[in-house]
Amino acid sequence: MNRLFFRPEHCGMTKTDAAKKTLQEINPDVEIESYTMNITTLQGFDAFKQSLLGPKGSTSSRVDLVLSCVDNYEARITINQVCLELGQTWMESGVSEDAVAGHIQLLVPGVTACFQCVPPLVVASGIDERTLKREGVCAASLPTTMGIVAGMLVQAALKHMLGFGHVSAYLGYNSLKDFFPTMEIKPSTACVNGLCRTLTAAEEERRNSPEARAAREAEAAAAAAAAAEAAATPLHDDNEWGIEVVGDEAPAAAPASPGPDGSAASAASPAAASAAAVAAAAPLADGIEFSLPVDRGVDAATLEAEGIGAVGGSMGDLMAELAALSAGK
Repeated sequence: MNRLFFRPEHCGMTKTDAAKKTLQEINPDVEIESYTMNITTLQGFDAFKQSLLGPKGSTSSRVDLVLSCVDNYEARITINQVCLELGQTWMESGVSEDAVAGHIQLLVPGVTACFQCVPPLVVASGIDERTLKREGVCAASLPTTMGIVAGMLVQAALKHMLGFGHVSAYLGYNSLKDFFPTMEIKPSTACVNGLCRTLTAAEEERRNSPEARAAREAEAAAAAAAAAEAAATPLHDDNEWGIEVVGDEAPAAAPASPGPDGSAASAASPAAASAAAVAAAAPLADGIEFSLPVDRGVDAATLEAEGIGAVGGSMGDLMAELAALSAGK
């Protein structure tokens, strides 16, 4: 994602200025502030934090969401610390070293795990990241992978800020297997960041308070009532065509009536009874008659008079007759 904005004519410009120039060319109506600094230094840390606070004297963040698109773990830890101090929600993103996988992660201070709760192996091991890079050699880069991860990040940001859909705490992407794993990552009680542990304890206390429990119960009751009301409300108030929904249950069979010899005679089938009722209730106009008996049956006399019986002859004879008919003979 650190390469998506840049073109050959940007050579010599800083990443931030080149990105600002590209974005303003796409949409000149958007106001963009460019900051060029190393946020991993003490001076850069304070400057980065102040950029989120806005005017001097402000104590809360002026932004709705921070999107992290940096290319090293040291910068991610810095962003994590600033957002913890400000209570700022942010999203972290990254592409694997082989450029065929990536992920995005939602981080809400005190609610979800911070970046240091479940750090990557290179961070947890305390290895100096700079020793893993070779001078003059760029890391693997696939614009397609970066574009996919960037799209996932923007989609999650839209859902979070506009309040629709579900934003996963962690969404991964593996291009080799077309696999998109998701998971919920809870804060770690053993997190190395003391501020994260403090915020997590405060959030846990708030969630367990009587007021919070009552609010959750009221919200659940309101959702259940809304669902019941929606289920009871018809989708369409009018029924212009008189359409009715009939259940799948078969009607109860009529009781058997005694026959002439005293034995029980079987009742008519439900289908025959239904067809007879329809025929009796809806008399046909003159000149129109049912093509089949209402009981869907054919007696022996009708079958003998109108039925087609088997005829002798082979398949070759039949083909010859068809050919003669086609030729008009």
